[in-house]
Amino acid sequence: MYIGVPYFLIMNKLAIRNWAEADRPREKLIQQGRRVLSDAELIAILLGSGSAKESAVDLAQRLLADVSNDLHRLSNLEIEDLSEYNGIGPAKAVKIIAALELGRRRKEKQVEEKPMLNSSLKVFKHIQHKLMDLPHEEFWALYLNTSCRLIGMKVISRGGNDFTPVDIRIIIREALVKRAHSIILAHNHPSGSLQPSEADKFLTEKIRGGAELLNIRVNDHLIITDTEYFSFRDEGLMD
Repeated sequence: MYIGVPYFLIMNKLAIRNWAEADRPREKLIQQGRRVLSDAELIAILLGSGSAKESAVDLAQRLLADVSNDLHRLSNLEIEDLSEYNGIGPAKAVKIIAALELGRRRKEKQVEEKPMLNSSLKVFKHIQHKLMDLPHEEFWALYLNTSCRLIGMKVISRGGNDFTPVDIRIIIREALVKRAHSIILAHNHPSGSLQPSEADKFLTEKIRGGAELLNIRVNDHLIITDTEYFSFRDEGLMD
């Protein structure tokens, strides 16, 4: 019946349960270890099944192709986005989102305790996991001691997709409570733009002015996207 038909085409017509055991993602993980599985195979394990027209692996490959095989973009999808795929309902969508969130939290736990944040790159690497994948803006303040070591950080506000209100008094009060020597400001741009708005520049100067009255220095202000950042100090917007 299948004479002359390539084996991979035959296999695509079969449900995963009918594949050779070594080709099934779950069995492959058990026998060969997690590292040998592709991203699509790992997602297929979460899905458990595909649809009448495609296997879980095929569905996972199509899902990844739609985000250019970028797991960061995949983690930005909401339940409604994932549920648009035939074979992915809300329950499967929740599994995918939960797995990606666990990965993000694992990275968060690996962050060095009280790191020295004496460069914009170090700041970005430290706070990136807090601000990535968010559909809304968040504004954070990081508080440092005299050695530029982190002694605390606090989310100051959460807002919409292009604006979040910031109460300068909260930033200064927290600095006094923590006896901070300096502050670093950071907020995300869900749009992906790294350019500071005029409002961003104005707010930065207001915070600097208020902090300086109490002999507290604002070292930098970072605008963060999922993969990049803009530093006010590095770009010459702070002396």
